Amino acid sequence: MRNTISAVVENKSGVLAHISGLFSSRGFNIDSLTVGRTEDPALSRMTIVVDGDEAVLEQVRKQLGKIIDVIKITDFSGRDIVQRDLALIKVNTPPGKRHEIISLVEIFQGKVVDISPNDMMIELVGPEAKIEAFADLMREFGIKEMVRTGLVALARGRRARGNGDKSE
Repeated sequence: MRNTISAVVENKSGVLAHISGLFSSRGFNIDSLTVGRTEDPALSRMTIVVDGDEAVLEQVRKQLGKIIDVIKITDFSGRDIVQRDLALIKVNTPPGKRHEIISLVEIFQGKVVDISPNDMMIELVGPEAKIEAFADLMREFGIKEMVRTGLVALARGRRARGNGDKSE
């Protein structure tokens, strides 16, 4: 089972190494790890995706909680969240196929960010499933290179009551 956790940490050297070392020393596999600055330059947000059952997730939360540089931990399990991944995909552009590739890029709401006689580079942002579906289609043309950022996620805000919306 895949679980997404957010950790707000102090933005200083060594924190990422400390946290990744904690995961590896305990045998936890990190499926995805992204780190970036927050609205406060003194803090960074780590979005960590781990595979495991509830017992593994509980251990991850406990171990993260012991690290002094970790300010806040949010477990997104069962929460309504927005998550995104960014991919840059360099695709072979066979003669006569460029328009077909561009059409697929438009359907997936991506952008062509670089083009040359033999290939094009596409930027795609969205949920993991969207990135995977697009990459599957691009394999037909020949993916030369691909890089992905990993997931970033935030919990949705609470919805206002009284507008027919029964959720909080």
